Amino acid sequence: MQTLLTDRPEEAASWLNRGETVAFPTETVYGLGADAFNADAVAKIFKAKGRPSDNPLIVHVATPDRIGEVAREISDTAKMLVERFFPGPLTLVLKKRDVVPEIVSAGLPTIGVRCPSHPVASEFLRYCKHPVAAPSANLSGRPSPTDWKTVYHDLGGRIACLLRGEPSTIGLESTIVDCTVNPPCLLRTGAVSIESLRELVPDIEIATAYKPGEAPKSPGQKYRHYSPEAEIVLVETPLQNLPTDSRTAWIGLSAAPEGAAKTLQCRDMAEYARVLFGFFRTCDAEGISKIYCELPPEEGIGRAIRDRLVKAAGIK
Repeated sequence: MQTLLTDRPEEAASWLNRGETVAFPTETVYGLGADAFNADAVAKIFKAKGRPSDNPLIVHVATPDRIGEVAREISDTAKMLVERFFPGPLTLVLKKRDVVPEIVSAGLPTIGVRCPSHPVASEFLRYCKHPVAAPSANLSGRPSPTDWKTVYHDLGGRIACLLRGEPSTIGLESTIVDCTVNPPCLLRTGAVSIESLRELVPDIEIATAYKPGEAPKSPGQKYRHYSPEAEIVLVETPLQNLPTDSRTAWIGLSAAPEGAAKTLQCRDMAEYARVLFGFFRTCDAEGISKIYCELPPEEGIGRAIRDRLVKAAGIK
C-alpha cells in the first residue's frame, strides 16, 4: 500500500469516508482514524498498528454537539466537563450507542469520546461523515508520534493517507475520565490535570492500578506503552552519581549529569511533556542504549509525565 501524504483536510476525509485509515494531527499526539461506524475500516487500525483487540479506541467528534451520535447517556457531570474542557485534551467515557461497533469499544458498553481543539483536526473531522475512532498513530507500544514524519516512519505503507500538520503542542495523550461511575474516575492523566478537574468535580477519584483479568476501560491501562528501544531508568532528584558513557542520554528539568552523550534540560514541565516522545525516538535513531529520565513533581502535567515514564520503563 502506498500512503498518500496530503495537507488538505477535505482530501484526507474523502479517504476516511470510503473506509480507509487516515493519520491526522491533534494537539495531544497524532491519531490514526477510521469511520467509527464501519467495523471493517476500524479493523484496519488494529492491523496497521499491531494493536491488541481488547484495547478500546477513543472516538473523535468535530463539535461537542455531536457526542450524542455515539453516546446514549450524558450525565450532568459529563455535561459540566464538556462545557469547561471541550474542545480540548480531555476524553470522557460514556455509555455507548449500539450503532458503535464492538470492535471500537473492545466489547464494552462504554465509549471514550473526545473533541480535539487542533484546527487541522477540527476541519478534518467536519469533513468526515461520521465520528472517527482513533488511537495514536504509531506501532503499538512505541512512543506516540508528535509530528507527521514520525507517523510516516512507523506506518508508511500500512495506512492509506497521512494528513500533515504542525507538531503537537501538548505531546501527551488526552486525560481520560470515566463518567459512567459515581463519583467519576480519572483513568489516564494528561494535560487536563486532576487539580483542574477537582475545581469542577471535587469528589473525582483516581483509578487504582490495573488488575490482570480486568477489561481495560480506556487505552493505556493494560499494555506497556510509550517505550523506546533504549532502557528507561527513572531518576529522583537530587541526582545521585549516574554511570554515563557514549550510549547514555538524559532528559529532565535539572542539569544533565556529566558524560551523557545526549542531553535535554527542559525549561518547564510543559516543554518536558511536549518533547518527551520525540526525544525517545531520537535516542533510538542515534543508538542510545540507556535513557535517564528525571521524575518531575507530581502536580499539574507532571503527574502525566510521571505516568508515561513509569509505563515506558515497564514498571506498571
